[in-house]
Order: sequence, then structure tokens, then C-alpha cells
Amino acid sequence: MTSISGRERPLLNRRLAEFGTTIFAEMSALAVKTGAINLGQGFPDTDGPEAVREAAVRALRDGRGNQYPPGPGVPELRTAIAEHQLARYALSYDPDREVLVTAGATEAIAASLLALVEPGDEVIALEPYYDSYAASIALAGGTRVPVTLLPAEGRFRLDLDELRDAVTDRARLLLLNTPHNPTGTVLTRAELTEIAKLAVERDLLVVTDEVYEHLVFDDAEHIPLASFPGMRERTVSIGSAGKTFSFTGWKVGWVTASPELVSAVRSAKQFLTYVSSGPFQYAVAEALALPASYFDDFRADLRAKRDLLSEGLTAAGFDVYRPAGTYFVTTDITPLGESDGFAFCRALPERAGVVAIPNAVFYDHRDAGAPFVRFAFCKKTSVLEEAVTRLKSLAG
Repeated sequence: MTSISGRERPLLNRRLAEFGTTIFAEMSALAVKTGAINLGQGFPDTDGPEAVREAAVRALRDGRGNQYPPGPGVPELRTAIAEHQLARYALSYDPDREVLVTAGATEAIAASLLALVEPGDEVIALEPYYDSYAASIALAGGTRVPVTLLPAEGRFRLDLDELRDAVTDRARLLLLNTPHNPTGTVLTRAELTEIAKLAVERDLLVVTDEVYEHLVFDDAEHIPLASFPGMRERTVSIGSAGKTFSFTGWKVGWVTASPELVSAVRSAKQFLTYVSSGPFQYAVAEALALPASYFDDFRADLRAKRDLLSEGLTAAGFDVYRPAGTYFVTTDITPLGESDGFAFCRALPERAGVVAIPNAVFYDHRDAGAPFVRFAFCKKTSVLEEAVTRLKSLAG
């Protein structure tokens, strides 16, 4: 408590009181302290394509983006985003009125919720969810309504009846993430069809976090919700360069939506960062134009790493939910005689020399997430092989 202002009151805004230091900071510090392999936080340990990095260097040298770029984003990137959406998904967007560049997907999420949600509005999100969702909903004054994905038949599944029951007269917005972090679930065409029908029937706005759109494996397919009947005008679709091109530090994300929705999101975004990542925007414009072989090779590399880590975790005694998308694998620790993901992850660096994240941090219903632990496989093959070797000690 403080009396700096003459009144006893916490310094931190009460809407953020439940959000302390993130688990990522805690576990990364543990990794440094113990020398453990960090499979907790989701960032690659190698840079993306050399041609894309050189495009950023070239932009810097040419003086492109070294001063404030245009508020909506540089025209080259907005055009590249629109061309990407058209080529991959047959979704047509006007680069001047329906595309907005943001400081990563995290800002896009925050700006969308701050723009579209008012105090008292309910926001429905699929639990477990990326931790910034909860904080952004709280900052907007909304009430989060979690719908829990439940494990069944080797994947985490959405109960469509539960989703429908969660929509009350106070519901304003549905916040979706597919491919889904942390579970690796990719919503199917049948599931998305029902979600779209519900959104139209109940007049819901939808924000879709699609940052892992290019990381889908096996028979899974990423289908933007905006492509379904009645959804184009009510959906804010969010993308990002970080996960697709392995330049997470550049923080280049984007929004595609109708002019009215983009205008609303831009009204909030302009008071957050205003603009960001000037030279990197030009580089990402070139990255989006890479040939299909880049995306295919990137996906194949991550699929092999997924299989390497998944098989190693299985051999170590975990129950493994092999992901259909993203670069995370969720495991169940109960076969190891464990039930508390927090305690397990805090002990794991000393016990096996590996860092992971307890999924319970992504749940409102902490008990539902208690036995699940997430590992990232966006690392060098040699690093994953060493991690698998270390984790074998758990099987004993």
C-alpha cells in the first residue's frame, strides 16, 4: 500500500492486480540459474531466412523506416498482407482500408479488445489461453468467460454445446486462437462452421489469433473464420511475422478486417505504440512473398522436431498430446506420479536439466490445467536431442 498521493491505495491498477510476474520470466530465470535447457518460452534459437534479415539491413541503409512509418503501416507491407490473404485463403482485403500493422500480435490483441469491449461486456475465450488475453480483457473492463478445451482421444477438443451455453445477453465478443497455444489443437472445418453460425445468430464480434497459421501438421488445415458465411464483416483476424519467419524480436503483427473494425482497432492502437518496427516492416513485406517451398520446408522441419520431442517425452513417461499445430507440445504428468504442474516445472531444472511451463497458468480453472505441462520444440535439433536425453532420467 502507498500514501504517496495522500490516500492508502495500491500503486498497481486494480484491473491488473491478479497479474504478477509472468511464469515465463520465472522459468527463464531458473534456466539461467541452473543451466537447464529452456523449452519453456516459445522463441526459436536460430534466426529466420538470411534473405529476410538482409532485407531489413537494406531498409536501414536505404533510410526506409528509420523515422516514423505511416500509422497504418508501410504501404509495401499492407499490400503484401492483403496479397497473402488472397493467395492463401481467397480473402480479399483493401490494403489501404482493411489492413493495420501492429507491434506484434500481442498489441493487435490488446488494441482489438480495448477498442471493441466496454466495462461489463463478456468476452468468451477458449481455455487454456495465452496469458495476454486475460490481461487485455481486464484492461478493457470486460469479463472473461472461459470455455475449457478438454482432452479426448489424443487431442484437446472444443465442446460446442458448452460454447453455446456460455453466450449470454452480455456477451460481446468471442476470442479464438487456432492453431491453439498451448494445446496444439487446430479447429476443424466442422467446428468453425458451428462457431460461425453461433456468432451470426447471437450477433457476436470475433477476434481470431492466427499467428501459427503456417504451422499445421499432418492432415490439419488452417481455415480463417473470416472465410465463413456472415463472418467477413464481424471478424478481426490477427497475424504475425514472428512465428512464421523466426524473427520474434522484430514484433511485426497485423490486423485484417472490415474498414469499420480496422478503424476502431486503429483508434486504440494509435495510443499504444503509435508506430513501430519501421525497417522491419519492409523486410516482412519481402518475407511474405517468399516461395511456397519456404513455408513447406519450415513446416516439415518443425514437424520433425515435434516428432523428436514427442517421442522422447513419451519414452520419459509422459502422456503426450501430439499437436496438430503450433510449436508446443502439451503433456500429462500424472503417469509420472505427479499432479501439480507448478511444482513439477519448478523442480524439473534441477531434476532433469530442462525447463517447461505449467499449463495451469493459462487457465482460470486452475484445477483443470493442473496436470498439464507445455514444452516448446522450436529449437535446434541438437538441443532437442540433448533435452530428450536428459528427460530419460524421469523414466527411471
